[in-house]
Amino acid sequence: MAHHLTFLYFAYGSNLLKERLQLKNPSAQVHCVARLKDHRLVFGNHKGLASERWHGGVATVEHSPGDEVWGVVWKMSTSDLESLDSQENVTLGAYSPVDLSVKTKEHEIHCRTYIMNSCVYAPPSPQYLQVIMMGAEQNALPTDYQEKLRAIKTNAFEGPLPMMDELEQAGGRSKERANRRSDA
Repeated sequence: MAHHLTFLYFAYGSNLLKERLQLKNPSAQVHCVARLKDHRLVFGNHKGLASERWHGGVATVEHSPGDEVWGVVWKMSTSDLESLDSQENVTLGAYSPVDLSVKTKEHEIHCRTYIMNSCVYAPPSPQYLQVIMMGAEQNALPTDYQEKLRAIKTNAFEGPLPMMDELEQAGGRSKERANRRSDA
C-alpha cells in the first residue's frame, strides 16, 4: 500500500522543467502552478562551492517581504522522496527540505521545497537559466515573471554541460511517446 502515498513538491528552479525532474523522479505529475509569497529567487552556491552539474550558481529562495516566486507544484510518489533529496544534495547539507505554504488561484496548499544552506551569491550559467525558463514556459508561469527570469544576468559559461545532453535525450523520448500516442 505504501507506494500509493504521495506528497506535493514546490519547484522554482531547474525542476520547473518536467523532463529535468522526471530524469530521476518518474512519478512527478504537475499538480498546479503556485506562488510563494514574501520570497525572492536568488542564485548561489552552497558555501561558495560552484555546482559541477551546472557550472554556476543554482536557485534558492530567501525571505523578502513583498516579493514572490512562481513555481510548479508537483504531485509525487513518496517512493521518489529519497531520489529528490539526493538530487537536492540534502545529505551533503547543501539544501534543507522545508514545508511551506504556497498560494494557488483558489487556496493555499502545503508543500515540500528546498532552501540552500550557507548560500554564497553567484550568477547562474546560461544553460541553467535556460532550463528554468523552459520550465517556466512549459508550465505557463505568468508572463511578467518569465520576463524577470529572462533579465537575470548569467556567468556566460560556454563549456559543455552533460546535463543538457541528458535533457535533450529525455525531451526527444517524451516527443517520441507523444507522437506514438497521436498515431495510435
